[in-house]
Amino acid sequence: MQRLRDAYSVRTVSGLTRRLRPRPVGGDGLVDLAGNDYLGLSRDERVVSAAAAAALTWGAGATGSRLVTGTTVLHADLEAALARFAGAPDALVFSSGYLANLGAVTVLGGPDVLVVSDAVNHASIVDACRLSRSRVSITPHRDVGAVERALAGRAEEHAVVVTDALFSVDGDLAPLPDLHAVCRNYGALLVVDEAHALGVVGDRGRGAVYAAGLAAEPDVVRTVTLSKSLGSQGGAVLGASEVIQELIDRGRPFIFDTGLAPASAAAALTALRILASTPELVATVRARASELAWAARSAGLTVTRPDGAVLSVTIGDPHAALHAQAICAEFGLKVGCFRPPSVPEGRACLRLTARADLSDAEVALAARAFTMVARSLRIPSRH
Repeated sequence: MQRLRDAYSVRTVSGLTRRLRPRPVGGDGLVDLAGNDYLGLSRDERVVSAAAAAALTWGAGATGSRLVTGTTVLHADLEAALARFAGAPDALVFSSGYLANLGAVTVLGGPDVLVVSDAVNHASIVDACRLSRSRVSITPHRDVGAVERALAGRAEEHAVVVTDALFSVDGDLAPLPDLHAVCRNYGALLVVDEAHALGVVGDRGRGAVYAAGLAAEPDVVRTVTLSKSLGSQGGAVLGASEVIQELIDRGRPFIFDTGLAPASAAAALTALRILASTPELVATVRARASELAWAARSAGLTVTRPDGAVLSVTIGDPHAALHAQAICAEFGLKVGCFRPPSVPEGRACLRLTARADLSDAEVALAARAFTMVARSLRIPSRH
């Protein structure tokens, strides 16, 4: 216990402690620029009603693993709809996007497989690489040349390249066409995590792989989450039928986990249908992200160019980032504050997410908050 207390003291001095902040019923009165409900569907009446009806029909939980009692017709319908929407041959639903990544990488990896992973991939990919029993090569961010060198110099017979489609902190896109060309040239599979791209990137929000023209390629495997644009819970792997069967037969995060709750499956399925029939949601959330980025940049802050709904305002020092987050809260804004180990040392930031249902007044409020943050940090405005 003393070891834990000492470690906590070090984190406290460094500004790296965390605490849970339960949301009250009805919300906390802050404009949400921190959550991942990109299309505003988590509270859509149609989505909520579908979840409630499924709970009344099927019960509160899935009652068992997918291979025992945990698969309902809702799961099968959701898998078919996801594959159809994304242009994938097949799909398999997991209870979380985290487990979808663990399942895909661990099943496709192994002692005779080199796994090549982008340096800023999501933590679920990092953990999946560690559990894959593969030798792992970490390449610099979005560096296709480094990926090619890793593949060319491998001793292993097989290889898997894994990347976020849209990176979760800075919100930039992976160079998927170039990565796929390199993978095809060296006989490697490409695994793409579409967590932050589904619903935001590509025609009708079908994702970055679809936008890159790679949806039907047999050597491309996708993972998605149902908890962001679709406003529900869960995840899925999309790919060739051989990949899906391998996950069913050998995927420990699938085999030994209780299935996704039917209510979450129904909510995700309804949200997917709304997305497919309302393409303007995609354009709206991207426009709101651009407006937030422009407001931060005009205030003098260093902000990433959003390729989706995510953007990042670099602060640097963790204490300064917490202070900036507090200023935003005083203006009525809830923003994310990312500090090490979520980001590298010296890269503490405010992580902002746009939503399709943000109002003009809320964007203007954010602009005023950004101006005050810049003043507090003694950054001159660019107006």
